Amino acid sequence: MIATMAAAARPEHVLRGLAVRQVRRGALVVTTVCAGMSALVVAGYHSEALDPAALAALASNPAIRTLFGEPAALDHAGGFTVWRTGTVLAVLLGVWAMLAASRTTRGEEDAGRWGLLLSGRITLAEAVRQHLGVLAVVPVLVGAATAAAMIAAGVDATGSLLHGTGLAAVGLFFVAVGGVTAQLFVSRSAANGAAAAVLVAGLLTRMVGDGAPALAWLRWLSPFGLLALTRPFDSNRGLPVSLLAVAAVLLLALAGRLAARRDVGAAILATPGSRPARTALLGSVPAFAVRRTVRPLVAWSAGIGAYFLLLGLIARSMTEFLTGNPEFAAMAAQAGFPALGTVEGYAATLYALLAVPAGVFVAVRLAAVAADENARRLTLLLAAPVTRLRLLAAEAAVAGCAALFLITVAGIAMWAGTATIHAGLSAGDALAGAWNVVPVMLLCLGAAALALGWTPRAVAAIGALPAAGGFMWQVTADSIGAPSWIRALSPFAHLAAVPATAPAWVAASVMAGIAAAGVVAGTVGYRRRDLSA
Repeated sequence: MIATMAAAARPEHVLRGLAVRQVRRGALVVTTVCAGMSALVVAGYHSEALDPAALAALASNPAIRTLFGEPAALDHAGGFTVWRTGTVLAVLLGVWAMLAASRTTRGEEDAGRWGLLLSGRITLAEAVRQHLGVLAVVPVLVGAATAAAMIAAGVDATGSLLHGTGLAAVGLFFVAVGGVTAQLFVSRSAANGAAAAVLVAGLLTRMVGDGAPALAWLRWLSPFGLLALTRPFDSNRGLPVSLLAVAAVLLLALAGRLAARRDVGAAILATPGSRPARTALLGSVPAFAVRRTVRPLVAWSAGIGAYFLLLGLIARSMTEFLTGNPEFAAMAAQAGFPALGTVEGYAATLYALLAVPAGVFVAVRLAAVAADENARRLTLLLAAPVTRLRLLAAEAAVAGCAALFLITVAGIAMWAGTATIHAGLSAGDALAGAWNVVPVMLLCLGAAALALGWTPRAVAAIGALPAAGGFMWQVTADSIGAPSWIRALSPFAHLAAVPATAPAWVAASVMAGIAAAGVVAGTVGYRRRDLSA
């Protein structure tokens, strides 16, 4: 009784406890992945004798710099690990941070769970600050765990600590970005879209700045560019990460100020009070599924199309460099990027990356169904003559077709880039290479449908596991030289190198069958369970 009264007297403690409960599982996963992957790559590194001329060629090649970032201290296990995993882990942490920030703030408002919470002494601004404050601790823990893991694996403490600090600053920056967009926009989906646009723009800015020496200053405008400019295990520069940390703190303060200027359920960028009714694509369940998928599909297509167009434009430079420097081709193969010496092999290798956003896309789309159910937006719909089977079939079919469109856009963009530089990749080969990742996307669709039926609170995480988790599993296995049976646990190990080789039809059929089984099992669970259960 006394403890309850004390907690009631300190509402900020209750808020912090609530925020911890909401993010603790995701925080544990992202911390384990970042620290574990860094330690494994350090442990599996084998130093190679590289002459100074080869190192100079690597550092000056624009394709290498664009694709992997500026090389630094590759003859050191720590430098190689940062070059190999730094951007990947920063993107992973940034995505988790911004999604967690919008989910625990704007997502709670959308679901109406902050109504009673904010009817007492707790203000909206205080609730936002407390939740973002708890989230801000997670990137610090991730950075500390990553640095500790690298030091334990046997690399220098100074570079490890700087790299961990850089990861923490990137994560903190995207916690702040997610917090700010959650105040600016009236829905969680709009906030996530704006935050994702910031992340994609930052990544592309880093790639352009690394690839074009005349535009190297652009890296100072990107969180990923600032992370690369710290150059751990080389010059160990602290200024870039300091600027990033300051920007993150300022954005966190801005999020609190914006929250203080709006009402619960409202937004800074308010929508018009009245406008003509938009009734297009409201005539049926499938049509409505199309309607709410179009806008995110356009945004995802623009980002992925720009990325693969850029990859196509650097194809010739990349393949020519690796052909003339076989030692670096071997290092790329060790890092999980084999067969980069030909345009077809280059395309096949990089198309494997496409499975990750395509799989995450379908997982997010089905997670939106779970979110609508949790917010009770489906209650009246399913009270009408609309069965759950029909709803799930429509959402899954539209998500799958949209992902296929996304994959096609990437194929066309890659072909356009290679055609611009006359690299010799035909349109048919480009599309075949892109469509080769469809089985992995279907696995994500099946996993998301399965989660929707049985564990609706984890649809996004389980749905993305075959793509995001499978890719990281394969990269880690390649980096540490794991046995073939361990590598075979990833679906990426069963994808053929299309268009360099013929498709692996048997493996693709097996993955499609597993995906179909997941959809069936998910449908059974979805029909049996109660709404929001």
